[in-house]
Amino acid sequence: MKVIYMMDTFLDFMIGPFRSVSSFYFEYQVIFNTILIGAVLLKLTTKKKDKAAS
Repeated sequence: MKVIYMMDTFLDFMIGPFRSVSSFYFEYQVIFNTILIGAVLLKLTTKKKDKAAS
């Protein structure tokens, strides 16, 4: 239990106010990752179309 407390204290020190943001991200991680991968795939496909057109 002491190790968990030490890690929690370390995370609070290093991340600070972003700790609540990270908990929100981890709660909805599947949704955010799907959006991110979709954006990357969209960017890759539009880049390939631009190269083919020129």
